Amino acid sequence: MTDREQQANAEFQPSTQQELSRFVGDNARNARHGLLPVGGRTSLVQSRLAETGVKRIDLSQLNRIVDYPHRDMTITAEAGIRVHDLQSLLAKHKQQLPLDVPQSRRATLGGAVASNTYGPRCFGYGTLRDYVIGITAVDASGRLFHSGGRVVKNVAGYDLCKLMIGSRGSLAIISQVTLKLRPLPESIRILWTALPAFTDIDIVLECLTVSRTRPIALEVLNQVAAQQIAQETGTELSSNTPILAIGVEGSVQETEWQLATLRDEIGHFGPLSMKTVDPQQTAVVWNALTEFSTRCDAPLSFRIDLRPSQTMRLMEQADQHDIALIAHAGNGSIVGQLPEEGSAAEPYRSVMDSVRNQLNQSQGQLTILNCDRHWSDLQPVPGGSQAGWQLMNSLKRNLDPQSLLNPGSHIHTATPASVVRTPEAE
Repeated sequence: MTDREQQANAEFQPSTQQELSRFVGDNARNARHGLLPVGGRTSLVQSRLAETGVKRIDLSQLNRIVDYPHRDMTITAEAGIRVHDLQSLLAKHKQQLPLDVPQSRRATLGGAVASNTYGPRCFGYGTLRDYVIGITAVDASGRLFHSGGRVVKNVAGYDLCKLMIGSRGSLAIISQVTLKLRPLPESIRILWTALPAFTDIDIVLECLTVSRTRPIALEVLNQVAAQQIAQETGTELSSNTPILAIGVEGSVQETEWQLATLRDEIGHFGPLSMKTVDPQQTAVVWNALTEFSTRCDAPLSFRIDLRPSQTMRLMEQADQHDIALIAHAGNGSIVGQLPEEGSAAEPYRSVMDSVRNQLNQSQGQLTILNCDRHWSDLQPVPGGSQAGWQLMNSLKRNLDPQSLLNPGSHIHTATPASVVRTPEAE
């Protein structure tokens, strides 16, 4: 390793946002190292690009609460705060950020925003795009800039906020976030429904679009994933057929009414079984669904984003192989994991090639969440049309003309050896 690479690989840990700004500015004017913001490091993806001497910026010390006017149901916090610590603080005032972030004791707020992380409740509550109302960040030249505000109705600069969400640290380094909040519910329950096939689940999902209930989660599990969840949670849940897990919340009376109504509505479609998860086990099952994408023994985990109407068809096609799959069915998002024994099996490469071809036809996107090193030659699958790529490349060139921020993660800087990467900033 050269002296330049050794110098680049040394981490920098700013204690203030101003210190971060000065460091990035100095780097842009002098050394011009590639910069990768990190925090909890829950989203590290192996890539040849990670070996090229990129300097990491550890944001974990930027973890302060800047402002919390809880009566206004907004909060401003620095990007390095752990998601679990943030939720614990909000819970004291019976408030929440209604998002499910895996490994929340390690994951940071900035990392969750940079990767647009979401979980089961995305159906009922949306994603971070619906809750971020202000962002402070440092651009590639070291300029500290602000977008949005602390008032929910303030939409000044809102488009720039949206650009930062899911940008994977390739446009700017997020240093502070302002969020709107929601009340903490009294009760959360899960209805675990076994159906004969994915086509039957598709019919039920269509029925639920006109349901009198208001589910917050519509999770579809194939048999492999259902068996994993049942085993990990130690619960006696059906796992021999496709599963539709429906989450509801509210007061105790509201959740009981919703569960009874759902049983009545779904009962007309011939479910094999319906079980309401025991209240004492609900948190355990919910946590297992949230943490599904982070199982450490999976050689490859990925997320597919496509039209909700095509979700069950792709689930059915991928289910022909020994892959664990959970879909956020109402949002058109599928998380998949190859089995541990699939790490060196060529048939799984063929499966991934087939998935990519289907996504190209439907303008979907495949994101690699985690992978072993020998999977690092998996090709990136950008979503959208060529015109969309040109727009994203234009944004990158304007905001980071030297390609210093998370180099290799963006379309126009990616090489054939790279994968579509999520940031380490969580």
